[in-house]
Amino acid sequence: MNMAVKPGLDLNLISLREALEGDLLTDQGIQILYATDASVYRELPLAVTYPKGTRDIQYLVDFASKNGTSIIPRGGGTSLAGQCVGNGIVVDVSRYMNSVVELNIKEKWVIVEPGIVRDELNHILKPHGLFFSPITSTANRATIGGMVGNNSCGTNSIQYGSTRDHVIELEAILSDGAKVSFRDISKEQILKKSNEHTLEGKLYHDVFVELSRPVTQSQIRAEFPKKQIHRRNTGYAVDQLLESNAFVPE
Repeated sequence: MNMAVKPGLDLNLISLREALEGDLLTDQGIQILYATDASVYRELPLAVTYPKGTRDIQYLVDFASKNGTSIIPRGGGTSLAGQCVGNGIVVDVSRYMNSVVELNIKEKWVIVEPGIVRDELNHILKPHGLFFSPITSTANRATIGGMVGNNSCGTNSIQYGSTRDHVIELEAILSDGAKVSFRDISKEQILKKSNEHTLEGKLYHDVFVELSRPVTQSQIRAEFPKKQIHRRNTGYAVDQLLESNAFVPE
C-alpha cells in the first residue's frame, strides 16, 4: 500500500526520532497495526510514537504544526467512531505514560498519567477503599486519558456520573506547545487570563466573550440535550461552562 508524504518529511521524521526520549516507528507493519481501532474505520498513519513525557508531547505538537500534519492521541484504541485513526502521527501514551504520579488517600484524589488503564488504577486504589468511576464496558483496557477525552460513562454513571464529573484538573499541551492547566477558577482569574497575549489567553477571551452573550446562553440552554442524559461525548460541553463561576449570577 502506497502513502504520499511531503518532500523532505522522511528526513524530518528522522530528526524527530532523534529528539524524542520515547520511540518513533515508521515501518509498514506498525502502520498497519495502528490503522484501525475498535471501529470499522481504517487509515494508515504517517508514523507511530510512544512518548515518555510532556517534553515529547511538546516536540510532537511542534513537529505537526511545522510540517502540516496531525497528531492522533491513542490510549487503549477502544473508540468506536474512528477517533484513534488518521493519516498523521499516532501518539500512543499507553506504553510509557501510564503511572500514578501521586495518591492522596486523605483527600481522596489521585494524579495519573493519561495512559494508565482504568482497571489498573482501581486495582491500586482498592486497598484504600477508593475507586475511579465510571465502569465502562472496556474498563480493562480503556485508558484514563481516553475516558477524559470521550467523557466515558458506564453501568454506574447514573449514580456516580460520567468521567468529567470526577476530573479536578487537567494538564494539557496546546497547539502552540504551551503547557497549561485547566481547573475551576474564579471570574476574576478568567478575566486576567483573557488579557494575556498567548494562545491560552485567546481561548479564555474568546470563550468568555461568546458565552457572555445573552442570545448565546439562551440558545445553549434551549437546544442542548437535557442534563439527565449522561452519555454526551460529541461536540463541546459549553452548557457545562455556563454553570461555572464565570457565568452564574452572583
